[in-house]
Amino acid sequence: MTQELETYFNNYFSMFRSEGWKQLISDLQSNVTQINSVEMTTDNNNLNFRKGQLAILATILNFETQIDNAHAESENTEEAIDEVV
Repeated sequence: MTQELETYFNNYFSMFRSEGWKQLISDLQSNVTQINSVEMTTDNNNLNFRKGQLAILATILNFETQIDNAHAESENTEEAIDEVV
């Protein structure tokens, strides 16, 4: 793994361990429940808006997992290259 890529992952891992990140994720998870309420939907435009909000929230809430998976894949690729050489 290049130094640049290692720094990239380490910066995210540092952020994920912070209390601020944990607080943000907790707040967003609370928002998902409220936004996902059909009872609060007023019309079709509002429904589509809520769907967009949920898609964005899902991306943020799953971001840590996506970074973990990318890091693991990068390490596996590096190990596979080392085995070939």
